[in-house]
Amino acid sequence: MKADSKGTKGAQIAISSVIKRLFSIFSPRPKQKNTDTFAQYEMRLPTHQNAIDALEGWSSMFPHHLGLKAGTIPLFHDTRITAALDAYGSIEDRQILEIGPLEGMHTHILNQRGPANIDAIEANQSCFLRCLVTKEILKIDKACFYLGDIQKWLEETDKQYDLAFASGVLYHMPDPAEFLRLLSTRAKALFLWTHFYDEAAMPPSDVRRYPFNGKVEVRSVAGMDIHYHERSYQHADQNAAFCGGMKDRHFWLEKDEILSLLKRLGYNEIHVQALDNDHAGGPCISVFARK
Repeated sequence: MKADSKGTKGAQIAISSVIKRLFSIFSPRPKQKNTDTFAQYEMRLPTHQNAIDALEGWSSMFPHHLGLKAGTIPLFHDTRITAALDAYGSIEDRQILEIGPLEGMHTHILNQRGPANIDAIEANQSCFLRCLVTKEILKIDKACFYLGDIQKWLEETDKQYDLAFASGVLYHMPDPAEFLRLLSTRAKALFLWTHFYDEAAMPPSDVRRYPFNGKVEVRSVAGMDIHYHERSYQHADQNAAFCGGMKDRHFWLEKDEILSLLKRLGYNEIHVQALDNDHAGGPCISVFARK
């Protein structure tokens, strides 16, 4: 009996040892803290390029004469923004709201027109930091960049704006129509560039349709029923250059409903400045609206 007891106990110890070893192999290990304090220092000659290189994911190109390397999109000369400014008139001494400044290139265009102030609200931490680099390089002196949720800003601020810019923003929103309603309480005029959902322009065989899961919600905003078409980023958020919305689950609106909602929200002057059903990202529209 003693021999059997010893054998059983020995087997239990052996099994326990194997289990512990398996846990040590397959359990997630804590990330090793980078103890190389000196790795954070820049050893090259001080230049603006060093600041650009310190942040990954640049989309925007800097003006050519600066000789800097960042992204590839020349947003510092975006005709969508200049067309909206032409439609509005002078913004000298005006209060401007910019939503989703990305990397500050549109802010640079606005800054050159002499506004009193630009409040630029960015939710993406990486984009916000890149905006600060752009602000320093391009000497953007009329703008204050803020990191956070624009909807909370619109809900809690009492500030009124002469003109708001929301380029590349609406279609990233988890509640886009409510965002427009809130924006209408703060902005006398606005510019939108946005993608929209269109059944005819994006038939089921269209690859641009793939991120949509077919779910459609109807929500009432400002007394109007709005169709919300659910969409996912399809893991694009894993890329350092990702500059989408705050949640994977976001919604696209329909063009006619966007325009009707703007009118209902008090924008009596509405101009569709551009319409492109063939854009690689999906049908898109540029709209200038004023009360």
